Amino acid sequence: MGYGVRLEVWGDYASFNRPEMKVERVSYDVMTPSAARGILEAIYWKPQIRWVVDRIRVLAPIRFTHVRRNELDHKIPPPTGNQSKPPRGIAIEDHRQQRAARILRDVRYGIEAHLVVLDPTERDGTVLEHPEAKHLEAFKRRASTGGCFHHPYLGCREFPAHFRLLADGEEFPSCPDELRGERDLGYMLRDIEFIEDAAGPIVESNRGRRLRAEPRFFPAILRDGVLVVPPAQQARR
Repeated sequence: MGYGVRLEVWGDYASFNRPEMKVERVSYDVMTPSAARGILEAIYWKPQIRWVVDRIRVLAPIRFTHVRRNELDHKIPPPTGNQSKPPRGIAIEDHRQQRAARILRDVRYGIEAHLVVLDPTERDGTVLEHPEAKHLEAFKRRASTGGCFHHPYLGCREFPAHFRLLADGEEFPSCPDELRGERDLGYMLRDIEFIEDAAGPIVESNRGRRLRAEPRFFPAILRDGVLVVPPAQQARR
């Protein structure tokens, strides 16, 4: 893992919702690997690379709080393409629902990840000898100055995330004393894997291919505040 990054992120609130909870929102105890990858992609992303999260460090005590939020029970229908018809919308008063949520507060995490280059070919056809170095330097420039494609968030867009790139040789803050030892967090969502499927929906972001989305889970064990993320091959459906 010679092309790794270390990023410290924090925020007032976070919600990494458990998929088994259908109505009420209940967050995992710690950040999920897919949420960590989303923060990295918000800072720097290219179609030629893929971020792989190796470890998530919990740098603040795990604290929960409860809130109620107004949500919609419908999505706004997509446009029809007919310019003569008015744009579609939703009457919020008719579809508003109040739901409870169990979310995290005062969170702080350390993300350790590395990037994998899927295609080392440049636009002019040249093949880079060390393409990882190019993307890594671009990520570090953006992260060190606070640059991002869109502001990263902690599970939900209403919970913005602040981030800081650790300097070379700098260590993460120490683990809180209450997180010392081993804690079993149960099965956690690792990521969503997209598999070729002739009967699946067409995904435009994947060049019109038919893909089927399948979640992958892994047994999450927090040891001294560190969650080690297994490789994708060891995750289960």
